[in-house]
Amino acid sequence: MSNGLQLKVLITTDAVGGVWNYSLDLARGLAALDVTTVLAVHGPSPDAAQKKAARSVPGLQMVDTGLPLDWLASNRAELDRAGAAMARLAAESQVDIVQLNAPALGAAAKFPVPVVAVVHSCVATWWASVHPEKPMPEDFAWRTECVRDGLAAANAVATPTAAFGDLVRQVYGLRAAPRTVHNGRSPVGTGSQAAHDFVFTAGRLWDQGKNLATLDHAAAAIGVPVHAAGPLQGPNGECVSFRHLHCLGSLESAEVDRYLSARPVFASAALYEPFGLAVLEAASAGCPLILADIPTFRELWDEVAIFVDPLDAAGYARACNDLVGDDLERAVMGRAARERAELFTPDAMAAQMATLYRGLLPVVRRPVLAARVAA
Repeated sequence: MSNGLQLKVLITTDAVGGVWNYSLDLARGLAALDVTTVLAVHGPSPDAAQKKAARSVPGLQMVDTGLPLDWLASNRAELDRAGAAMARLAAESQVDIVQLNAPALGAAAKFPVPVVAVVHSCVATWWASVHPEKPMPEDFAWRTECVRDGLAAANAVATPTAAFGDLVRQVYGLRAAPRTVHNGRSPVGTGSQAAHDFVFTAGRLWDQGKNLATLDHAAAAIGVPVHAAGPLQGPNGECVSFRHLHCLGSLESAEVDRYLSARPVFASAALYEPFGLAVLEAASAGCPLILADIPTFRELWDEVAIFVDPLDAAGYARACNDLVGDDLERAVMGRAARERAELFTPDAMAAQMATLYRGLLPVVRRPVLAARVAA
């Protein structure tokens, strides 16, 4: 274990989706609280830009494990082996706490320290949101059991929104609602130029849960370009194409920031979004928001966004055209979104997680430094 004067945590992550940015922001916030982080990457290796970003976090040790992603593992035995390898890494790294951002890794593993399971997304809640009328496929069923076992074994469970926590509790039959710790992102700088007339969206474009099909249909009736940033093909081989969206491909963070700094109208028609880091980034840049009317977005952005039924392409087209054509309303809504975004910071997220970590340790092993967080 650590020397008792400093908290050390192992955080699992992947380089495929938003969990990567979440993990770096959390590690950076924890570093300001004298908490050191071992970042254990499973799935595809981080690219050069991601490795550079990881090196910028003070005190961060990144370990590229080569272990499979939980949702791409071929069977439970493979996933159990990955969990056991993570448990060994935790022991070798002499950490005080493990945060599993993929709770299924804790299904069968015996970790030497307390475990916090953070559910950012999972196949069971994704299926319930995207295909609510269809039975879950067998490939999803065994993965769901792994997540259920991992949550049962954890010492604490957290989710990025209360709305998503309610869904997690229902799907997995948890006795109590998970702890809500809202995600945080560093603000995106805003430019001094006039807002540009385009619509922007970002995320895993191949993911059916992001529901880009609605925005694609809407784009045919929107009088300005609709730019979409993100990969069109997923690591599972799923690939999509669109007729009316202007697809930009995967962009580095600085390039996304450049688009957002032009303060376009930001739109999301997601059917499934446990939090929505891309929305937070857009809001922090002062972009006006047009969002799917789903519980998580209502929790975070009620009264500062326009909400549309995620299957109503005509509704999205009307909302985008109206907002693009009204400079005053765009400015008012962009300012309101930015003020709301100021509530969701990496420092606030890190402070809440550090308090959660500390509460799982025996009183005699709680680092004095972490007491500053709880005070």
